[in-house]
Amino acid sequence: MTTVTSPLTGRAIGLAAVPDPVFSGAMVGPGTAVDPIREPTDAVAPVDGIVVSLHPHAFVIVDAEGHGVLTHLGIDTVQLNGEGFELLAAKGDTVRRGDPVVRWNPAAVEEAGKSPISPVVALEATADSLTDLADEGDVAPGKTLFNWV
Repeated sequence: MTTVTSPLTGRAIGLAAVPDPVFSGAMVGPGTAVDPIREPTDAVAPVDGIVVSLHPHAFVIVDAEGHGVLTHLGIDTVQLNGEGFELLAAKGDTVRRGDPVVRWNPAAVEEAGKSPISPVVALEATADSLTDLADEGDVAPGKTLFNWV
């Protein structure tokens, strides 16, 4: 089983509340989302594993069980071309849960006209493979968002 913890401080809101049909419709995969606090912050690794994909606005970490977890920092933030995002890890790095991966400012993302709501998705998973899904309430790095069995 993989326990996926929050990469951010904020409020868990559930994928259905994400203002993007690709995520809210779970087309990328099941999971939940975090509405982050509006201050500069580090997005941290939600699992132990290897950074297999890294962009300023999103990253994927694959754990020892082969489970890939996508953290997508905001909605349509790819359009910011990396502005306001600082990479703290590199593709291929081995990270531990809680290690900083990307530094960003959700308030600046919002000021740029984008939503800072951040989906955390279990890639190539089925909805029934996730348990203990946090879809509302306050979260902080290290707090469980869901378990992947």
